[in-house]
Amino acid sequence: MVLLEHLHSVDVPRIYSAAPFGGVVKRALDVLIAPAALIVLAPVMLAVALAVKVQDGGPVLFVQRRVGCGGAEFKFLKYRTMVPDGAALLQRLIQENPEIAREWRENQKLAHDPRVTLIGGFLRRSSLDELPQLVNVVLGDMSIVGPRPMLPEQVEVYGPAYERYCRARPRITGLWQVSGRSETSFSRRSDLDQAYLQAWSIRRDLLLILRTFGAVLRQRGAC
Repeated sequence: MVLLEHLHSVDVPRIYSAAPFGGVVKRALDVLIAPAALIVLAPVMLAVALAVKVQDGGPVLFVQRRVGCGGAEFKFLKYRTMVPDGAALLQRLIQENPEIAREWRENQKLAHDPRVTLIGGFLRRSSLDELPQLVNVVLGDMSIVGPRPMLPEQVEVYGPAYERYCRARPRITGLWQVSGRSETSFSRRSDLDQAYLQAWSIRRDLLLILRTFGAVLRQRGAC
């Protein structure tokens, strides 16, 4: 039922701080929203799980190591949107196609990713693939709003802003989610993360949650 991506071991620097960014107020918002959303969306989540399973008989969930608050790694949950051997296929594509290698190096994703399944494409456009991350929020690994959760091998690419990133829990939605999504470069995503952290307020979090619904309805890019 679960596909765990095996990545090369990467040493992730740990950055220790007194408390996650936003403190008790931000965590309270997460605790209020995430469990309620899981209850309300349970029928939708069951339907998505069945669709993913029936499509090709592969795992329903995709579990990947991501870097969280303080540089600690956690298990990031999504509905599987790619073929089961997606990681190996990506490495072959990068080795065989210089244009794909360049696009991945600059954006850390592919605009037209051949690994994405038919159902996976719909789940990405609708952001339904991200619903399991509500469990990550309940567990305290993530927040509803924050910086985009990065892969361990992206830490070096992220640059000096990494220390500020480590002050926050990564998120389900944020400035990147409502600012072009897949049309946005990796460096731009880093800039958006920093802009969010510099101007954070609980009011901004609520506004970003509302803007996310609009972005999803417009299906702007892929997640």
